[in-house]
Amino acid sequence: MKKDVAKYIYILLIGDVEKLVNIREVEENLRREFGFPKKILNSKIDPEDFYDPERRQYHSTKILKEMLDDVPPDALRMIGIIPVDLFIPILTFVFGEAQLGGTVGIVSLARLRQEFYNLPPNQTLLERRLIKEIKHELGHTFGLVHCPLRECVMSVANTILDVDAKGSSFCESCKDLLLRNQKKPVGLKP
Repeated sequence: MKKDVAKYIYILLIGDVEKLVNIREVEENLRREFGFPKKILNSKIDPEDFYDPERRQYHSTKILKEMLDDVPPDALRMIGIIPVDLFIPILTFVFGEAQLGGTVGIVSLARLRQEFYNLPPNQTLLERRLIKEIKHELGHTFGLVHCPLRECVMSVANTILDVDAKGSSFCESCKDLLLRNQKKPVGLKP
């Protein structure tokens, strides 16, 4: 009789993430929302390989592609957390990026931190923002698109004020789709 492989949501720490956030608090919040067990990994990815000197930012899509090489066989999904500022070529910046219906996503701490806006640090606010953005990007990996409801964590956020204004949970419609899609297999290309 063939034994099923356990499925985990991996939290991939890229760089000095643990100096900036309480990763255990983030992990516990994700466990409550998604129900899947979590594992934390330290990444060997060097963000400097994806630095664009003209933009002074890091190319998130290229990092996602690199992350695909490190997805453990028992991973249901893998979400990276990185302290540097991310971009995709068509946008000024991104808080995060994910494969729609895929395996990996990434969230940047850079613009979630109060210090980015020349304000005093606020650890509680940083973790609240990070959890919202991780849920948002994981939602994309489960096939969810942007939601028009501001109270839904899947609503689009173009500014930090948008991140703060949106809800921290999935609306009923997004939650239903999330539950249905959690049972579907995933692709591996961004």
